[in-house]
Amino acid sequence: MYANLSNNYVCLLLAVILCSSCQEEKDRSWGAYKADAASTSYSAFNQINPDNVNKLQVAWTFYPDDAAGGSRFNGSQCNPIIVDGVMYTASARHRIYALDARTGRKIWGFDPFDGGPGGGSFRGVTYWEDSLGKDKRILFTGGDRLFAVNAGTGKVIPDFGDSGWVSMNVGIRDDPKLISIKPTSPGIIYQDLIIIGNEVSELYGAQPGYVRAYNVRTGKLVWTFHTIPLPGEFGYETWPKDAWKYAGGANDWGGMSVDGKRGMVFLATGSPAYDFYGADREGQNLFGNSVVALDAKTGKYIWHFQTIHHDLWDYDLPAPPNLVTLTRDGKKIDAVAQTSKVGFLYVLNRETGESLFPIEERPVPASDVPGEKASPTQPFPLKPKPYARQTLTEDDLSGFSPEAHDSLVQLLRRSRNDGLFTPPSLKGSINFPGTIGGSEWGGAAYDPTTGVIYLKSNESPEIDHLVRIDNSKLSGKEEAHVDGRAVYITYCASCHKPDRTGSEPLYPSLIGLNKRMSEEQALKRVREGGGKMPPFARILNGKEKAVIDFLFEKRRDPSIPNDYDLNEIRHNRTTNSLVKDDTSHKDTSVIYLNTLAYYQLRDLQGRPSIKPPYGTLNAIDLSTGDYLWTVPAGNLEEQQKKGAPSTGSTGSPGPIVTGGGLVILGGGHDKKLQAYDKKTGKLIWEYTLPSFSSSSPSSYMVGGKQYIAVSVAGDKTHPAGMIMAFALPD
Repeated sequence: MYANLSNNYVCLLLAVILCSSCQEEKDRSWGAYKADAASTSYSAFNQINPDNVNKLQVAWTFYPDDAAGGSRFNGSQCNPIIVDGVMYTASARHRIYALDARTGRKIWGFDPFDGGPGGGSFRGVTYWEDSLGKDKRILFTGGDRLFAVNAGTGKVIPDFGDSGWVSMNVGIRDDPKLISIKPTSPGIIYQDLIIIGNEVSELYGAQPGYVRAYNVRTGKLVWTFHTIPLPGEFGYETWPKDAWKYAGGANDWGGMSVDGKRGMVFLATGSPAYDFYGADREGQNLFGNSVVALDAKTGKYIWHFQTIHHDLWDYDLPAPPNLVTLTRDGKKIDAVAQTSKVGFLYVLNRETGESLFPIEERPVPASDVPGEKASPTQPFPLKPKPYARQTLTEDDLSGFSPEAHDSLVQLLRRSRNDGLFTPPSLKGSINFPGTIGGSEWGGAAYDPTTGVIYLKSNESPEIDHLVRIDNSKLSGKEEAHVDGRAVYITYCASCHKPDRTGSEPLYPSLIGLNKRMSEEQALKRVREGGGKMPPFARILNGKEKAVIDFLFEKRRDPSIPNDYDLNEIRHNRTTNSLVKDDTSHKDTSVIYLNTLAYYQLRDLQGRPSIKPPYGTLNAIDLSTGDYLWTVPAGNLEEQQKKGAPSTGSTGSPGPIVTGGGLVILGGGHDKKLQAYDKKTGKLIWEYTLPSFSSSSPSSYMVGGKQYIAVSVAGDKTHPAGMIMAFALPD
């Protein structure tokens, strides 16, 4: 009898263990981009904690079996998701992989480009399953197509759209054969819908950034929200009357969040196009730079809050809103917390959109550019205080040498510098915190157990320098007589630098381009764009081949100097006949371009132009709006003065927070993955990666073990990048 009881007990114990394992394998704690539908970037697991995090070691590394393409070293920005012990991730070329989350072993792979080059920014995939758990799908974009594949096999689902995919070009304003809509962030699920934004050009002629919902079973388009309103729609009056026919941008490229209980989806939109000159889009330009709440089932407008009126700085809202809860007078209030590039955190009532902290509408500087009418006021939250510096003074300038410091002082004195929201200028103006300032696409991490939000901040000043471009100078010319170098300097040098060296990873070097892709591939990329690079077909208007000939070193006009000095470009003293800084704006062929757009201000030796910190990690109590702590995030040892604190480092990925008491962050140029004590901000662990981490981390539990996983950019040995997972030793 006792033996039987003992055997029964053992059987029962085994059943409990197996059941627990089964439940563990069903874990969905990181089953969506940024962890969940609320975009919390929070993991409840506590196996890894401040007491043992220093024992973390590499558990496995996965190397995608496809080439890097595009640039010298590349890396996926994919935030891996994990469902039922399987990791779903992507390479830099948008090849989709299912991996055993314990070992990193490849289960299946899918190539949406059928061997083509692919590439461009891409931050993740979306998982969906039916109510019975029998139909499980991975949805993602490859180029301008939305795919659905079987989560178990990686095979396309033929009943979805056109044999497994839907064209993202259909349903936008212009002819789908002439445009290319390529989302960078994954869609989000609400019931049987996948709701998804897009990335569009940031130049003249851009498409509007409509947000759309598709049926996950059929691929049928269910609803469209016009971020540039049509006649009769709310917000139409904030644009010129015909702007809906030609204006572009105002797109959700950073992702979104869903409140399933309320049936609401929350968008965070970017700037209208063109980013730095808006004479053709006079007005506040809704729904650009706005947090927008929609009915998730129908796409019907509920409320909005515009963070920047008539944006002239590319101050996109770059990340999904965090769905949070704070306490006021003993009551819980559901809210939306939105990070920004300007360093403001906007905290809004989730049901009404009203700010939960005071906001002032303050006067800001007027534009001095012909035709431009900058907004006379902008909203300034009074709390929380800004988490990035917003003004640049001579005291802020770096001083690696007297000569370097004096050069920066002179540049600052001859530039327009009227504080935050100084409009772009013909003389050059300061853009600070900058287009990669404040928070980038990694966004914030929210701990629902404490009501604290954690966010990474960057500080990287830029010079905005508008120049008048007269396209009629090239109209009627045969392309053989167009100088490709002059066109490159006018349209391309602001990102890829006058010497073509670029700024990896956002702006790849174009030196030796002929060794990495064919002329046909390069021409297609110039015309159609890819990732952050917009399509240039309409802007270049037949001059694309001249640029390719220059980049492939085939021919050039000998009258154009070999070297363009950045200061010459900045002060418009080049021999480039396409650029004139006169004040007339009568000819419709004349446009204004920011020739230094996205170009980080550096000293004469290419070092940071400001004193550190260049990047910080911040903890904010959302109920009070008070900071709990701020610490430098990352360290550039070559820029650190002896005995000084860490410098911090700029980077786009964001942090995650765990139930174990950790904030984990990477993405800096120091190639470190770091863990901080979430209570104090103390750095308690770091690991030097083969290259910089190119995504926000993920955390999951499988096989009784907690893992931290992150995408890592490529190096010389593995140019396509890798996925690395960390765990405690057995």
